[in-house]
Amino acid sequence: MHDEMAPKGEKLQKVLARAGLGSRREMEKAIEAGRVTVNGKVAELGERVTSEDRVEFDGRRLPAAEENRCRVILYNKPVGEICSRHDPEGRPTVYDSLPHLRSGRWISVGRLDFNTSGLLLFTNSGELANKLMHPSSVIDREYLVRIQGQVDDEMKQRLLEGVLLEDGVARFTDIVESGGEGNNRWFYCVVMEGRNREVRRLWESQGVRVSRLKRVRYGSVFIPSNVRVGQWVEMEPKEIDDLCVTAGMPKLGQRPLTQAERQNLQRQRRKLRKPPNRRRPSKG
Repeated sequence: MHDEMAPKGEKLQKVLARAGLGSRREMEKAIEAGRVTVNGKVAELGERVTSEDRVEFDGRRLPAAEENRCRVILYNKPVGEICSRHDPEGRPTVYDSLPHLRSGRWISVGRLDFNTSGLLLFTNSGELANKLMHPSSVIDREYLVRIQGQVDDEMKQRLLEGVLLEDGVARFTDIVESGGEGNNRWFYCVVMEGRNREVRRLWESQGVRVSRLKRVRYGSVFIPSNVRVGQWVEMEPKEIDDLCVTAGMPKLGQRPLTQAERQNLQRQRRKLRKPPNRRRPSKG
């Protein structure tokens, strides 16, 4: 009796977010603005849809579920790229290097500033991106930082206990020294939030300078050693399931990759093993 009374399908805004068209909140606004239709009729907020329904967003039909699997890209960002889709100054963006999507869009999981390099995750699932970024998921981010200035135990203790910044108290959950000498020393440090320039601001609050900053880990995901700066690699379905668990979501249990998808994945990973192009020295 209970099963017969249970609503069929999923909420429309959730389906749209999973298709990579934006966050669930953005999709709610799109529905309210009349940009979404279901079976030819303007959709209503809270409406539920099934795989049999024809859903269109701004006049374009959503791909079928089997075409729209969740994808995740791991990108090793270089210094000198911004995390916006477009830059008025014409600077390169992280999106310039990513593969083309036939439907939906790549959504960045957090951001790195212009002068920070390292691990960036992208997904076509708005739901997964929001979960990975939401403070309630309590996902740690690890950075390798080079500090110019004197760092003593008292300073590290202050940074671990918490420092009042302009947007509230922030702190590292771990600081581990990693070499260097004199006034140039390397540290691994971990934060649990994704505030703007948080790592830099924490160190600079102590009167030292950050001269290099690289994110090396996001939750359980590390930069693979074979993914050089400026390269990306696509995650396997099992790796995506592990990422969902990290985000506090159930595993997606996606269909196996088709032969063509598997070949594309293998082809891309072979490219990572090729040595970088080196310019020949000019003659004369």
